[in-house]
Amino acid sequence: MDNKAKLNLMKKRVIRSFKWQEDIIIPFSREFGCTTEELEDLFMDLLDMSSLEALHGTLEIANQKCLLERLDADLRLPWYVDTLELLSVEQGDEIKNKVADEIISGKSYDIALDDGRKELFNLLKNININ
Repeated sequence: MDNKAKLNLMKKRVIRSFKWQEDIIIPFSREFGCTTEELEDLFMDLLDMSSLEALHGTLEIANQKCLLERLDADLRLPWYVDTLELLSVEQGDEIKNKVADEIISGKSYDIALDDGRKELFNLLKNININ
């Protein structure tokens, strides 16, 4: 077996591990409308061995970042923080992070979002405008 074949075998072992399949390959292949094999081949072509080994941990960070960005938009925090300047960045982040933590802990997105909106409304009601 030559070096290229060995490298491909090692890459396949990483990509075909249970967590890779469960967290990356199967969901992404559904999103792209391709087979798992097509996506495996694509990642094997695009990524080197160290990138493959590090990607799963990076995916967890990316998932949280995507969740926070989605909450930012769904709570319309840029509007209250940047445009109207009614809330500080810290106040917006506090609400967003609290809702994200609830979702990560198992609360449904819609329920946690509704709770976050209620908290946001209460915060806005209690602003002292001089």
